[in-house]
Amino acid sequence: MSTKKRPDADRLAVSQRIDSRMDNPKRRKITPRDWAIKGELILNCSCTVFCPCVVSLGKHEPTEGDCKAWMGIAIDEGHFEGEDLSGLNVGLMVYIPGRMADGGWQVAAYVDDRASGKAYQGLLEIFSGAAGGTTGLFTLLVSDIVNAEREKVEITREGNKRGLFVGKKIQGEVQMIDGGNPEHPVMITNSKYWMGPDIIAAKGLKSRVRDFGKMWDFSGKSAEICPIDWSGSAGGGR
Repeated sequence: MSTKKRPDADRLAVSQRIDSRMDNPKRRKITPRDWAIKGELILNCSCTVFCPCVVSLGKHEPTEGDCKAWMGIAIDEGHFEGEDLSGLNVGLMVYIPGRMADGGWQVAAYVDDRASGKAYQGLLEIFSGAAGGTTGLFTLLVSDIVNAEREKVEITREGNKRGLFVGKKIQGEVQMIDGGNPEHPVMITNSKYWMGPDIIAAKGLKSRVRDFGKMWDFSGKSAEICPIDWSGSAGGGR
């Protein structure tokens, strides 16, 4: 008697195209490096109301049970082991099966095609957690680097809008939520959130992800914008 095969969960399919120069985070290895990034992180996810991870520090479930998201990182100033990272952009496609703090993340990384070889490798180490420091926790949270590749990664920052554009793979735009004072958007301050203490609440506008056979639409969904100041030291761990 034949049995019906259950459909696969809506998650990123694990690819064998992991960049051969970067350790798989499953190995839980950290080699502390000297690095720093200052800039802005933009995120749009599948939560229907503002991301519960911010105030619960990842301990509350996403509003839809799992989390699908894109992230854009605009590096205004930065370096990795003496290599300049200033002006580079990174895009991430992220799937989290449950609570953020429980791990099991699957991540695809799109690294600015303007990056030098050393900068490219450094950014992969930083965003896998292998370089330690602020992002060292990724070695615990990220279970699979689905793919890492060079792409034209464009980030726009105009007024109260932000955008991430990676070819036809990610075309996302978010807008800050207006506050009572028109000069200041709604935001959470003085938090212990991993991205940074101050998070601006936003919402997705026209925001679509198309890669790995997935088509995600985050229009009208939760978004956030956060100034970042991350770093690591060759003399320290996570």
